[in-house]
Amino acid sequence: MAPDTALHSSFGRALETIHSRLPPSLREPRIAIVCGSGLATLAASMREQIVIPYADLDGFANSTVSGHTSALAFGFLGAGNDIPVVAMLGRLHPYEGHPLSDVVYPIRLMALLGIKDIIITNAAGGLNPNFPIGTIVVVQDHIALPNLTGPFNALQGPVLAPPFSARFVPLSAAYSFELRKTTFRVAHALGFPRSALAEGTYAWVSGPTYETPAEGRFLRSIGGDVVGMSTVPEVVAARQAGMQVLVLSLVTNAVVIPDTYISPRDEFEAEVAGHHIPKAAAEEVTHAEVLEVGRRKAESMRALVEGIVEARAAEGEAAGAHAV
Repeated sequence: MAPDTALHSSFGRALETIHSRLPPSLREPRIAIVCGSGLATLAASMREQIVIPYADLDGFANSTVSGHTSALAFGFLGAGNDIPVVAMLGRLHPYEGHPLSDVVYPIRLMALLGIKDIIITNAAGGLNPNFPIGTIVVVQDHIALPNLTGPFNALQGPVLAPPFSARFVPLSAAYSFELRKTTFRVAHALGFPRSALAEGTYAWVSGPTYETPAEGRFLRSIGGDVVGMSTVPEVVAARQAGMQVLVLSLVTNAVVIPDTYISPRDEFEAEVAGHHIPKAAAEEVTHAEVLEVGRRKAESMRALVEGIVEARAAEGEAAGAHAV
């Protein structure tokens, strides 16, 4: 069986499973949400929620990362509105050993479900010193070193059948201007302080190691504001399928980029001379820190995402009424 045929047969079986478990009202979700590390509670406010484990869906792999649940959640969002959505509770990463085709498989399935708008969230390290921990960065561009320097692009490989058949996908406008504008409008309506949100560039690295100080300086010097180990393959696949993309990066830790460096040679020579040099503080990032900040900011992220879903649905209804 040709790879293309096999892939689409897999999609077909996954769609059959989903449709068999959902009521008609949830079978055509309007918006998709991808939940990053520690942010799976974004789906907690979904009403009439139905959860389908990845293990039950043909073609799906399982996430092995702490803070990620391997399931799709279908339900309704919106105060007083019944807006059907689907949330990806946990994503897949190349560093887990998943091929990129598996990493973006859920995104492509969402496209086949009819999704036009996708909100992708992630936990990210802060490169920009002006973005303190807890800042929600509305991504306006990305730097994808794995895409540029090796066989690590989600679109590499055989050309697939529509809607995944575009070979050369432009990314100069990968991040929807209108969705970003809606985000700031919603944040203002919710009473978020202006400093709670920022605009910035996401730097994608392969992981799973956190950056060295030299790597952090490099990423900052080339324009990165936040850095993470996910998201860009999903963005690329979503754009290939024609989706409008919004990415929200929660700064959960500061990348360790010391302002000064005390060398062991300097310390040794100072000791020989009878001088004292203060010890440099040892700094390390932990995944537990990432999850804790995600937990503390979960309510803000939930309110923002739910507000965006409501606003986007209202914009769609207004456009439809105007067209009539």
